[in-house]
Amino acid sequence: MDEFKLRFPGTDVADLPLGMGQHGIGRIGEGHHAFGRVADASDASVLFSVDRRGVWLSIADQTQGVHVNGRPVQRIAMLRIGDSVYVDGVEIMLVTSQPVPEIPSALSDAPAESVADPRVVLRGVGGRYHGRSFTLEQPRLVGRSADADVRIDDPAFAERHARIELLGDIIVLRDLGSAEGSVVNGVIVRDATLMPGDQVMFDAHHRFIIEAPARTLATAPVPIEADDGDASQPAPAAGWSIRRLPWLLLAALLIAAALSALLLFGVSS
Repeated sequence: MDEFKLRFPGTDVADLPLGMGQHGIGRIGEGHHAFGRVADASDASVLFSVDRRGVWLSIADQTQGVHVNGRPVQRIAMLRIGDSVYVDGVEIMLVTSQPVPEIPSALSDAPAESVADPRVVLRGVGGRYHGRSFTLEQPRLVGRSADADVRIDDPAFAERHARIELLGDIIVLRDLGSAEGSVVNGVIVRDATLMPGDQVMFDAHHRFIIEAPARTLATAPVPIEADDGDASQPAPAAGWSIRRLPWLLLAALLIAAALSALLLFGVSS
């Protein structure tokens, strides 16, 4: 089963599974929402490439006005699960085939920890709180209420929408009676368990990423974000390996020893 899929919200286009390799997406008809997989890459408006590092978005030379989560992209960007790509007025969301885990029954009524790990944060990647981080050393209230930590000032948004808290080493999203729920990795949920790297979205604009210490993030890819200007970033070279470094250091030491020997014998003579 493919891990990634492309979803076209607001259309009747079925989800497109993404296996390893390249997938060209472009217009397949005359209608405004007539987007889908194209056989010839030269006909693609955008290209989704899946490799061991994750999913990359490449933009064709003739395609303009492409945005990821509302931010312009010029050439290439790495995507997170839950990201929305906007091409010619059409939204394409990267989602996963894996279900969002529910809160374990043992934690359904558990109180929040009084002292939690301040290194676990909720970082804004879209909307009003872009670039701002909230530590989870205390529960964080999301809503329209004046006392909300993440305050979303929209008359249609619930005063107490949801709460994100840390129970030991488990991150929990609890719905507080919202009308529409929240979106985790492109899936509408109410109560859920969150993992480092998960993307949580409220009211289609405010996006957040769960971040935790490196030991916890070992299984989560670290994407390259799009910049406001030229958002393109070249894909990192795949041939380089950190395991080469010891050999390079050994070679450097041998060269240094040889030079020292030459200098020593030169002085002696």
